[in-house]
Amino acid sequence: MKLRSWLAGVVVGVALLQASAVYAKTEVIVKAENKDDFTAVVAAVHQQMQSGGRYEFIDQNERQKVDASFADMQSLFDKYGSVAQMDQGAKIQLFNDQEAVNAILTRRDDKRLVCESVAPIGSHIPRTTCRTYREIESERHNAENFQHQLLQVAQPSGGSLSGGGAGKH
Repeated sequence: MKLRSWLAGVVVGVALLQASAVYAKTEVIVKAENKDDFTAVVAAVHQQMQSGGRYEFIDQNERQKVDASFADMQSLFDKYGSVAQMDQGAKIQLFNDQEAVNAILTRRDDKRLVCESVAPIGSHIPRTTCRTYREIESERHNAENFQHQLLQVAQPSGGSLSGGGAGKH
């Protein structure tokens, strides 16, 4: 009897976990209803794309895509003024541009949690660990700097590996 109620509890718990995963909300970063709102959103995103900002890890190619989408959206707001005044084709173009920008920003968001299941050294039992995108990028950057420093130490300056004695054989 206890086993049956325990199994029922496990089944309910798993169902709740799956339901919560299905209803996970994604944050909308770029969305504006009129030209003034859009200008403020673009300024805020550009500020957060600077060093130390929430989206600082966006690479140059992604930055160009974001700026191109912003330019497309700006032309729509220049032409129509607001979403309410746009025709259906313009609304679809605006939506697609917003989705493209939001996808890039969401992927490079420094607060985004990235979880992985890894078996620790000496164990076959995997553990789930979660880190923010900022933590992952900081570790990657620190590892690259460390590797660069090791290479500098390994290569003596001056270009000669012989130890200095000219004419010694």
